[in-house]
Amino acid sequence: MKLNARLCELRPASPWKIASTTGSAPHHTVIVELTDADGFIGLGEAAPSILFGEPAADVLEFCRQLDAGKFSFNDVPGSMAFLESRPAVPVAARCALNLALLDGAARRAGRPLHDFLGLGFHENQHVTSFSIGLDAPEIIREKVLAAANFPVLKLKVGDPCDPENFAALRSVAPEKPVRVDANEGWKTKEEALRHLEWLARDGHVQFVEQPLPRDASAADLAWLKSRSPLPLFADESCHTVRDIARCVEGFHGVNVKLVKTGGVSMAHETLLAARRAGLKTMIGCMIETSVAISAAAHLAELADFLDVDGNLLITNDPFVGVTAEKGILSFAHAKEKNGLCVSRRQIHSRSSST
Repeated sequence: MKLNARLCELRPASPWKIASTTGSAPHHTVIVELTDADGFIGLGEAAPSILFGEPAADVLEFCRQLDAGKFSFNDVPGSMAFLESRPAVPVAARCALNLALLDGAARRAGRPLHDFLGLGFHENQHVTSFSIGLDAPEIIREKVLAAANFPVLKLKVGDPCDPENFAALRSVAPEKPVRVDANEGWKTKEEALRHLEWLARDGHVQFVEQPLPRDASAADLAWLKSRSPLPLFADESCHTVRDIARCVEGFHGVNVKLVKTGGVSMAHETLLAARRAGLKTMIGCMIETSVAISAAAHLAELADFLDVDGNLLITNDPFVGVTAEKGILSFAHAKEKNGLCVSRRQIHSRSSST
């Protein structure tokens, strides 16, 4: 097995800001490529976040130090066990390598990943929202107009201009369903409740993500859940299956992201555990290429809601995979029919091999 890792800088179509970040840092992602002796290739990706203490350069360096000969598409669990035996494994590296291993394994089996996992994928059924970051009201209005073909929007909040921004959205999309993401922007349960009551008066807000900081007490989360007029979804508060029990007490649903869980395998397990616990499920994403977005889309049958639009928010996606015409996810037009169903467009990055 050979391993190639590349660090790619992604160019957002417009400046991207959320409540928990200060704004304009470059968006880097790590692309991993595993190639076995028979020529089968597995692609993986992780868009690490400094919020979780994993700079992309560190993830790249970790991947460079791995013994690629210990990985096998014929034994994904064993390969992941080897990875876990390494000290201080970055979650983002775990994600990229898990995707690459599953991609290669499914390609060897001649099946798309959703079939390889026994999930299937219903075409014309899975709808993703389109995300709009924090910005000035006039820019919000322009972004909403540009997203007219998407049936559901997701608006980032947690800024003093929230009322003006929401009004700008409604000025051009008066009744379109909206999901709201506070990204830990409201610091107390009382402040969060005031905002939730305001948003509920709109009548077309579906739910609100992460209204309180991830370190909020269980008591505060339960207090807010019991009073909230809108469903609450955990994002920063839910990383893996280990967080599900706590989320049941403070949320109505969870947002599962591959880069938080460490790949498709743990995301799969986390989604199943959430459903068993009676929580609604959502699959989210970071600013990512079509590698990670397509990987997430293969789990769509386990999600009540989808927000897998990170590849639509950049201008230099090096890959093509799942499409989202009018917000509807589809693999029907993918050139590669197996594995992640992803093929290369063009890559501009620096690379290293082990």
